[in-house]
Amino acid sequence: MSLIVVGGHSRSVGKTSVVAGLIAALPELHWTAMKITQYGHGVCSANGKPCQCACDDSSWAVTEERDRSGESDSSRFLVSGAARSLWVRTRQGMLAEAMPRIRQELASAENAIMESNSILRFIRPDIYITVLDPATADFKQSAQQFLDSADAVVLHSKDGFAWSNVSLKPVANRPMFRVQPPPYVTPDLVEFVKGRITR
Repeated sequence: MSLIVVGGHSRSVGKTSVVAGLIAALPELHWTAMKITQYGHGVCSANGKPCQCACDDSSWAVTEERDRSGESDSSRFLVSGAARSLWVRTRQGMLAEAMPRIRQELASAENAIMESNSILRFIRPDIYITVLDPATADFKQSAQQFLDSADAVVLHSKDGFAWSNVSLKPVANRPMFRVQPPPYVTPDLVEFVKGRITR
């Protein structure tokens, strides 16, 4: 099994679009896709709005997506061609509690692709791709923590940087795929992924 993790420095920078694009570009890999959402303080980490992610009876939940409307991120993964799509929800700081179930799902996957930064605390993927949008000022701590682990960068092509106190030196020598959304996935990125997971 090959495992790809796609993270990014903030919400709404294109992480889901990169995951969906790679699934669509490489359907022969029969992906199991996972979206990891952490919640707490009444707001969702996915969009900062009042949260419907909370689990009523535990600190985490894993739900298999069946809806193919494309309205949710996990639904978009199915629409893009994933064999399975799972939504993992955990309270902030409780991802470790969900890891036995996540590992169980990964063990049964032919290939897996996950949207998360925080998962890197627990697993080492074959490829970690970070998505960066210089126009979005927020730079999550988890994205800074794992920036030097990135195997490749998807970088929005924009002038100037809205970030303060953030250096891109940790990824200066990594493959950088510039995008002007849409699309978020370039042929070069697809070839990079293919080359890394089929060698």
